[in-house]
Amino acid sequence: QVQLVESGGGLVQAGGSLRLSCAASGSTFSIYVIGWYRQAPGKQRALVATISSGGSTSYAESVKDRFTISGNNAKTAVYLQMNSLKPDDTAVYYCNAHNLRGDAYWGQGTQVTVSS
Repeated sequence: QVQLVESGGGLVQAGGSLRLSCAASGSTFSIYVIGWYRQAPGKQRALVATISSGGSTSYAESVKDRFTISGNNAKTAVYLQMNSLKPDDTAVYYCNAHNLRGDAYWGQGTQVTVSS
């Protein structure tokens, strides 16, 4: 089992920055990919960015060049630096991790609101 706890959300003006953090505990050694998803009101949850155990990263097209994902080697923490925020980035952001077996774990989410 892996437990994930997000923090760092809040209210920010368009063009501003926020840094989200996700603390992972439990069987973190089994994590293969960890990352961030978001869900805006009335929309499906969507991938934002991921980082693999080997350090490879991937991003949704809408956040490339604005967001940066990073994490520690122990896979106990992952961060999402969000710059040049837009109102369309408003959503609940969820930390997600999964292992090679396909087990997926989710945090409780943190609200990010970007005002215009």
